[in-house]
Amino acid sequence: MAPRESAQTLCCHSPASSDMDTSPESTGSGAGTVGKTSETRSSGGNPGSLEPAPASGEVDMLGDNCAHLDHQPEPYLPSTKGSATFGSLDSASAVAGTVKGPGVLVLRSQSAHPLDPLTPTEIAVAIATVRAAGATPEVRDGMRFVEVVLNEPDKNVVALADAYFFPPYQPTLYRPKAKGGAMYPLQLPPRQARLVVYNKRTNQTSIWMVELSEVHATARGGHHRGKVLTSEVVPDVQPPMDAMEYAECEAVVKEYPPFVEAMKKRGIEDMDLVMVDPWCVGYYGEEDSPSRRLGRPLIFCRTESDCPLENGYARPVEGIHVLVDMRQMQVIEFEDRNFVPLPPPDPLRNYTPAATRGGVDRTDIKPLLITQPEGPSFRVNGHAVEWQKWNFRVGFTPREGLVIHTVAYCDGSRGRRSVAHRLSFVEMVVPYGDPHDPHYRKNAFDAGEDGLGRNAHSLKRGCDCLGHIKYFDAHFTNFLGGVETIENCVCMHEEDHGILWKHQDWRTGMTEVRRSRRLTVSFFCTVANYEYGFFWHFYQDGHIEAEVKLTGILSLGALKADENRRQGTVIAPGLYAPVHQHFFVARLDMAVDCNPGEGLNQVVEVNMKVEEPGPENPHNNAFYAEETLLRSELQAQRDCNALSHRHWIVRNTRTFNRTGQLTGYKLMPGRNCLPLAGPDAKFLRRAAFLNHNLWVTEYKHDECFPGGEFPNQNPRIGEGLPTWVKQDRKLEETDIVLWYVFGVTHVPRLEDWPVMPVEHVGFNLLPHGFFNCSPAVDVPPSEAAVEGVVIKEAPAKGVEPTDSMQPTLLSKL
Repeated sequence: MAPRESAQTLCCHSPASSDMDTSPESTGSGAGTVGKTSETRSSGGNPGSLEPAPASGEVDMLGDNCAHLDHQPEPYLPSTKGSATFGSLDSASAVAGTVKGPGVLVLRSQSAHPLDPLTPTEIAVAIATVRAAGATPEVRDGMRFVEVVLNEPDKNVVALADAYFFPPYQPTLYRPKAKGGAMYPLQLPPRQARLVVYNKRTNQTSIWMVELSEVHATARGGHHRGKVLTSEVVPDVQPPMDAMEYAECEAVVKEYPPFVEAMKKRGIEDMDLVMVDPWCVGYYGEEDSPSRRLGRPLIFCRTESDCPLENGYARPVEGIHVLVDMRQMQVIEFEDRNFVPLPPPDPLRNYTPAATRGGVDRTDIKPLLITQPEGPSFRVNGHAVEWQKWNFRVGFTPREGLVIHTVAYCDGSRGRRSVAHRLSFVEMVVPYGDPHDPHYRKNAFDAGEDGLGRNAHSLKRGCDCLGHIKYFDAHFTNFLGGVETIENCVCMHEEDHGILWKHQDWRTGMTEVRRSRRLTVSFFCTVANYEYGFFWHFYQDGHIEAEVKLTGILSLGALKADENRRQGTVIAPGLYAPVHQHFFVARLDMAVDCNPGEGLNQVVEVNMKVEEPGPENPHNNAFYAEETLLRSELQAQRDCNALSHRHWIVRNTRTFNRTGQLTGYKLMPGRNCLPLAGPDAKFLRRAAFLNHNLWVTEYKHDECFPGGEFPNQNPRIGEGLPTWVKQDRKLEETDIVLWYVFGVTHVPRLEDWPVMPVEHVGFNLLPHGFFNCSPAVDVPPSEAAVEGVVIKEAPAKGVEPTDSMQPTLLSKL
């Protein structure tokens, strides 16, 4: 069959006697087949409508009032047997098996959820489509593929998919209205890929949109094709650098004769010892304009050529200025400006096991085993995850790395309640505080200039993660258009997290205690010398923690024998570590108690105030929480204030808890800082979003990155967030996006050398009036294991007080 021309126009009106096409047809995003039925289920509203009954977390939602979608291509006659639950990750056929009644309309499910990351096949098809669309062979040969990602669909498409096409099915998410009853698409619109392409011949950057079509059934092996929807050249920008460019740059510099002579001057003749780390040049003036693609390397030198495990960052090479044209791969500027002797080899420079570093490892560590004999408590279906009433989808992009989609909590009779539509770390900036060359130019945008996801690790069981682990692979393009896979890129596992809650009645001595368990989803990446771990923790009490773990190796400088700098810490003779800061930007597309796309949220700032002395405060001890509604984007540029316990609450404007207050989620800051630089600092041209800890904007599909999409060599001042908020859009009731900027100021210690112990920084999203009481009160008592024997905690009921009273308490009574 010929493919349908437009998937988005397909829909069905569902009177009880309507005939439906039963022949399979090729579709844009998976074949959609409808069975002919003599009767369809009514929703209880319009007779003959497919509109479902409201969802509820405690009621069987597959009763007589729900028509349901299935993966089956043929009409499905349901059975009353089976125990699958509507609203779970059970397959469609398992769920449909619980439907009661003589007939059910069944639609064929799509093969990929609209938010699933692109598959290797889809990436390859998108690249081939764009390459084939090149006007000339020269254009095609010059194409370099910087990024190929899913073009995430509008939120109403996600709502449709979650309502009818993918478990956990939530029909209340999507209820379009039309004359004569509800109107429902028979299939989802085709998935789209978004490509950032750099042409090495023309120095042009372009953005392409490609529609991906699956024209044969996946069960028969699948066959994909693509169609270019749009292409646009973006002027005056440079896209992120690629690892292939970095490797070529290192080879070019090491072969450059003046550089070889400069290294001989420092006593190095073996170029295999030399490490060249290309850094983006930033923007300090017209010489850095994006008319050229530039790299400014930092130089290091190992001590032993036959030791690949040696820490080469222990010997920085100072005084050599190198500028590389990354498009032509030529050294265009070179100057040996200042002779600084290489630091002597530091005997404490290496961090590998004792046998390779000449040290002694500890011998008194006993095994610590994490076992889950009955398996994990989470369930996974593709990229959809369920755990302890939480459910969400796992995504991944080359720039952001891990992305968490459609976060919701199943709250008993209130059903599945949304918390956020999308959570991710969208930018990271590391400015250094040393004014000397080359350190003043070290202000990396690690997401926008390099990409957190494309620098991710393949994680190891037992080292990066413990317990029963679910891994997710990540797929992306390399510079030449090949598809690469990082296996085990994202790790998901459960962790014991100490005490969840506890209380002991001092009169009876009876104790109730529960242990806390959290679900952790994470990935690690390496950007040059530093490592960063990005973690999202989900807890049983309904809160979410975002955490960044910083580790790796300090970026060092060399000192002359009589030199001292107050902008750093001397680590070893001739070796010092400059002070610097690490800033992270979390983009929180919130949806508190909202269906996708609903604009029913607002943000309130809370500050603690001390009551003025007077009749209302006769003892001078009173204080209270003062709330301020952030009404517009310009008003919502805010900073942390630990003295007033400042925090922010995202509230739903139309949903109430049992005390009549609006339901909400609180953004609770952790440790934080602001840039320690003057207002005219060059890096703040591109990173003006660092000037505030919180920004709030109205959701717009194309407002994704706080410094704009292309921060590399960006000459425009304040692009991104500072420009968007000048519109001063209203925030009193809308679709809210929080941009939380947090960071650490790193004054290096000797204990940070040769490899830095993990430093933690992050924030929390806590329910604030979202629940009617503690959602963790229903966590059951744990089991304790003593010498291999499992002992269950005694229940509180039926125990005589004297049996469990402590002698001291009994004597007091």
